[in-house]
Amino acid sequence: MSDRASQVPLLDRLTGEIVEASLLDGISEKELQDVEGNWMPVLLEGLQRLVAAGKPRREWPQTSHWNWRDKVDHVRGILAYRGFAIACEDQTQGLMLVRMTDVGRLPTQRGKPLVYIDYLESAPWNQGGLVERPRFGGIGTVMLAAAIRLSLDEGFFGRIGLHSLPQSEEFYKTSGMANLGPDPSKQGLCYFEMTPNKASAFLAK
Repeated sequence: MSDRASQVPLLDRLTGEIVEASLLDGISEKELQDVEGNWMPVLLEGLQRLVAAGKPRREWPQTSHWNWRDKVDHVRGILAYRGFAIACEDQTQGLMLVRMTDVGRLPTQRGKPLVYIDYLESAPWNQGGLVERPRFGGIGTVMLAAAIRLSLDEGFFGRIGLHSLPQSEEFYKTSGMANLGPDPSKQGLCYFEMTPNKASAFLAK
């Protein structure tokens, strides 16, 4: 295992078994090439099925327009940003980009530094909205845990925050994050935040 990798568990949804994956510190050229060469064909095929089935655009995966190379290139070299990737079976299974310049909004955490999750996405073959039989589960959980641990390492006591796409709101709610409601400055997306106590409980699960 490389210096940038640590072992994490994922659920193989085809077998019901827990399998070993690697959480990678940083998003390298290899992961970006995986997105362009492996994610995109599955994504396009899935979108074509949705179109053929007459699904309205509002029901398409809300991350389907994201360009990870552009996102990574935009913040390359900026120390306040960190990237993470999950690899399993020599494939990139998920990506996350975070920054460390934001502060808490909850009354008990207002003004205190936190790790803000800018983007988090699972590979298309793991998304139930795109494929009939999603492969791996637990991508979001592993990434949230990584953000919390980074927050702890930075002395932020586990505080994290993010603006959620509507399709992901239930996941963040059940993960113990508080929903502070729509943010007009972020296209009306709901802002979620996790306190140190909730972060400790999340890691203890």
